[in-house]
Amino acid sequence: MNQSAKAPRAKAATSKTKKKSRVELDIEARERKRDNKRRGHKPGSRANPDADKNQSASAKKSDPRIGSKKAVPLIVETVFNNAPKVEKAPKPKKEAKPVLPPEEELTLLENDARLDSLLDLIDDGKTLSAEDQSYVDQTLDRIDVLMELLGIELGDEDDEDEEQGENMYRLLKGGN
Repeated sequence: MNQSAKAPRAKAATSKTKKKSRVELDIEARERKRDNKRRGHKPGSRANPDADKNQSASAKKSDPRIGSKKAVPLIVETVFNNAPKVEKAPKPKKEAKPVLPPEEELTLLENDARLDSLLDLIDDGKTLSAEDQSYVDQTLDRIDVLMELLGIELGDEDDEDEEQGENMYRLLKGGN
């Protein structure tokens, strides 16, 4: 008698497990897929890694940065413990200009390019701003003072020309 090589199947194993229908298999697959999608971190978790931890303990807000909280001075200052504080000497309000001899100062003022250009504008009949007008007035006043110091008199050249003209006229007429 021939015996079969295969062992007979047990009906108990097949009877306990019920074969699922296609619809049930699809539903289970969707649930597995939904669970897989929900794995990982929330969007934006890379920028705010401690958001999940802080939600449970939101009362305590701590700085997530690691390290010292001591302020770092941006300007390097040398500090000596025993050195007394050195007070800075007060600066003079205005440094005295080197005093020039009156002759040199007068030549500088007479050759001043700004003064020449402003005087040309006045000769053309243009009005100057208050700042320019005050500069012209101060400079001309200083020139007058220097000329008085040097003993230079600004004589009217027109008077001398008129006198010479009258003398020439007398000579031509053959007068006195």
